[in-house]
Amino acid sequence: PQAAASNGRDMEGARELVELKVIWNKNKYEVTCGLDSTGAELKQRIHSLTGLPPAMQKVMFKGLLPEEKTLREIKVTNGAKIMVVGSTINDVLAVNTPKEAAQQEVKAEENKKEPLCRQKQHRKVLDKGKPDDVMPSVKGVQERLPTVPLSGMYNKSGGKVRLTFKLEQDQLWIGTKERTEKLPMGSIKNVVSEPIEGHEDYHMMAFQLGPTEASYYWVYWVPTQYVDAIKDTVLGKWQYF
Repeated sequence: PQAAASNGRDMEGARELVELKVIWNKNKYEVTCGLDSTGAELKQRIHSLTGLPPAMQKVMFKGLLPEEKTLREIKVTNGAKIMVVGSTINDVLAVNTPKEAAQQEVKAEENKKEPLCRQKQHRKVLDKGKPDDVMPSVKGVQERLPTVPLSGMYNKSGGKVRLTFKLEQDQLWIGTKERTEKLPMGSIKNVVSEPIEGHEDYHMMAFQLGPTEASYYWVYWVPTQYVDAIKDTVLGKWQYF
């Protein structure tokens, strides 16, 4: 663009010039331009003045300025007002922070203040204490999944639950006294976990079965050594096998 601008200035002595008033974002700019400059060239001049990339400019003079036509062809006269509409990328990013992202940030802040295990819905289950038949945990170690189901855990309603990983069928079976849910691994959107306060060798873990947090299936008292293997298996990383 710099080379183009300097060439433009050298040639302007031999060309018929017009003075334009360019208005963008409540700012006014005086621009001298050759009448035989195209709309695209004018956009480049506006870019050098405002920092607004040509692709993000809407230049208006009696409608949208055609890039391929010259100012002479579209009858731009001395002192003409050229309106420019557009936002720089930084402006767009600043304005368009999605509400959801902002809400997630607020939620994340709240969660930082209050660990999951202190939230009322989880306290109901955790206050029952550690199940008698919970599997032993090994702190500071990552193990591959055992060949037997993970058992002796609670679900959200405080009932006993076991997890069976059917790798040959690519399924996770979530079993309770009443029934067994057979879930394709691919249908589970995410797996989240957090150590249980005061019992950091066990985690509470959720399997996301639908699009929102309301679809989380919570499991409590998961031995810490299996947490990474469960996440990797369900989310499709197979380095453990």
